[in-house]
Amino acid sequence: MPLFISAPKSICILRLSAIGDVCNASAVVQAIQRQWPTTKIVWVMGKLEAQLLGDLDNVEVLSFDKKKGFKGYLEIWSLLKGRKFDALLHMQTALRASMVSLGIKAKYKLGFDKQRSSDMQSFFINHKVPSPKSAHVLDGFSQFAKELGITELALNWNIPISFQDKQWAVTQINNQATVVVVPAASKTYKNWTAEGYAKVIEHLVKKGFQVILAGSPAQVEIEVAADVVALCQVNIINLVGKSSLKQMLALLKESKLVIAPDTGPAHMAVAVNTPVIGLYAHHNPLRTGPYLYRDYVVSAYQQAIEAETGKALSDLSWRARVKDKLAMGRIEASAVIKMVDKISLDLAINSSENKGIKYGS
Repeated sequence: MPLFISAPKSICILRLSAIGDVCNASAVVQAIQRQWPTTKIVWVMGKLEAQLLGDLDNVEVLSFDKKKGFKGYLEIWSLLKGRKFDALLHMQTALRASMVSLGIKAKYKLGFDKQRSSDMQSFFINHKVPSPKSAHVLDGFSQFAKELGITELALNWNIPISFQDKQWAVTQINNQATVVVVPAASKTYKNWTAEGYAKVIEHLVKKGFQVILAGSPAQVEIEVAADVVALCQVNIINLVGKSSLKQMLALLKESKLVIAPDTGPAHMAVAVNTPVIGLYAHHNPLRTGPYLYRDYVVSAYQQAIEAETGKALSDLSWRARVKDKLAMGRIEASAVIKMVDKISLDLAINSSENKGIKYGS
């Protein structure tokens, strides 16, 4: 039985980070809104994540700054003081999120069941959400909505993009069929080789695509991008560290294809319905891959995890992670190029429908 047979007055969402996870969670929040448009929704999320999702329609976003330490908890608890929710969706197992939940009053405090729970989350909730058969993080989030009583769980994203950010992206695209390559994640072990990217980018340019590098101003991302540019024998545009999150979202939306490792922009691309080739070796892409484009993933995960453990993938936990920091090197450039060619048949950049790029509203 669902917890509610009619729309509750208020719900609090607790998912602080990271960019990819909050993008996934936003689709679930919007599914709740479609069925219960009168329900007040408050979302507690991280300060960085709020830069991307802080203007979601009809969602009150409260920003938590983890860098402030205990002062950050005091500030968020102060913002929540005196509020009472019909339900809290505690969608993050990290102890940091559970500490935040201490300041959230709710009749029902939903969290993960034994299969997905960790970091003692069970001590901070009073209702466990059954895990779905699917391993994917987003399907786990969807179960929260189902447990509440949401019956229509078709996932759609509507993240606002301002006219100014759209125009910035349009200027970078310059009316060319463009592939955005996000060469690095903040965690270096998730990063593919600069040599591999260079080979793929040269292939893309030969096929008629403009290539733009994108990413955050994190030093590791800037350095990887510089290495890629130095190795490429073709012209590319390097925008790594030169855009806001909203500008990057707009850029991903206006591009034809995105190539990225297991990092936030891969999921941002999904949110704006742009095909993405995800590059994976450390995490199971069936669990964390770009949700709508898991068939486009180029993965060395099975090869790496079986080599590391000596066990068949079917005998391992769905959340098993490869520890070898060089595992991404198992991905061959030829495999990524093959996937590019497969997808470019659909993109058909030379077809009549693509003689001019059409921009969304």
